[in-house]
Amino acid sequence: MKAELLDLTEENLIEAPEWASRPYSCKWCLYWEEPELLLDPAEGKKGEMFQRKLAWLRLVRAEFGPCGKLLYLDGKAIGYAEYAPARFLPNSRNYPAGPVSEDAALIACLFIPAREHRGRGLGSLLLKGILDELRSRGLKAVEAFARRGSPENPVGPVKFYLKHGFHIRRDDEEFPLMRLELEESG
Repeated sequence: MKAELLDLTEENLIEAPEWASRPYSCKWCLYWEEPELLLDPAEGKKGEMFQRKLAWLRLVRAEFGPCGKLLYLDGKAIGYAEYAPARFLPNSRNYPAGPVSEDAALIACLFIPAREHRGRGLGSLLLKGILDELRSRGLKAVEAFARRGSPENPVGPVKFYLKHGFHIRRDDEEFPLMRLELEESG
């Protein structure tokens, strides 16, 4: 098993993993970027949604820098991560445990859709890649709205983040805001 982690780019976004339920792939998901837009990729909107995601990716990469990762296993993309300051992820304002701190990047997605790839340390590898990059860029902290009680969440479960040194910054019954100080962790 050969794992490889690459920055998310305009060229490789198309390779983001797919699965059988909505939104069918992170490459078509605009949940964080355009919460007011309710497009369903199953209704023939994949092309439009992909173009909107590419436009978002271009904007964030130009203003913030790298903002995502793809995790490949034996040459096939099996994991996806997306992160940026909250100003690029307007749906973050709709979470009761918010707002996201001004000094933090928000992990909007850290997802390995296929169950057979979970529990093998691959999510940890994806998170480590994000944390190493954000540290090298001098960011102070990273936050995420993790899910309590269920691993079925594109950001990941609370226990995953606790295991990696995050703490609950603001609690919520379902989606507490998790935080990790980057300069203190390592």
